Amino acid sequence: MMSVQIKLIAGSILLTGMIGLAGCSSNNEAANSDSEATAPTETAVAATSVPEVSPASTPAATAPETAPETAPAATSSPTEPDKDSTSSNSQNSDKQLKELFELAKKGKVPGVKYAAHTGLIDEVEADWGKPDQQESAGKGIYATYTDKHVVFGFNKGSLIFDVRSSDSALQKLTLKQIEATLGKPDDTKVNGEDKIYTYQANDQYQLKFIIPSSTGTVDHISVFSEQDSFNNMAG
Repeated sequence: MMSVQIKLIAGSILLTGMIGLAGCSSNNEAANSDSEATAPTETAVAATSVPEVSPASTPAATAPETAPETAPAATSSPTEPDKDSTSSNSQNSDKQLKELFELAKKGKVPGVKYAAHTGLIDEVEADWGKPDQQESAGKGIYATYTDKHVVFGFNKGSLIFDVRSSDSALQKLTLKQIEATLGKPDDTKVNGEDKIYTYQANDQYQLKFIIPSSTGTVDHISVFSEQDSFNNMAG
């Protein structure tokens, strides 16, 4: 009887121990399970944390691009080309007038080889043909060559005493430009609406600028040999 009781007590102790071990094992598994469950959450938090922003990238995205393009237009000066143009025109007219004056000393106008005092209208007609118009005026006869923009005045001896040119290059000249280069004219006359400004080129020739009041620019020039304008062969 005693042996049976001892066996029962031993069995009871063994069962209790096994239950205890089972409980510890269960607690350890639960703890491990909780630890494994929380690990991904921490990883996720670490993965979704705000990344560091590079300070160098922000200014590039927001920097303005249009300001440098508009700056040159704002600082350009519109008056500079005008100044250059005025200076260039002044130099051109000065050179042109000096050349006119030198040709006038030889009795000539630009582009025409026939001179007053030495040329004959017969030579002109042999070269250029008959004039488009011919009429008596003043102290002689005047022959007009329209395409050449030239008029010759000659006496009855066929000697040319007046060579006139209305070339378009001359028709840009003003009295102001003329006086700036040649000074004040030696003589000024009025013929209707025209003003005639005369410069004595030398003892033989005069250079005349004919300027209508309606335009204020040269209509034509005349290289004139006064001594040949008299009709020495008038009968």
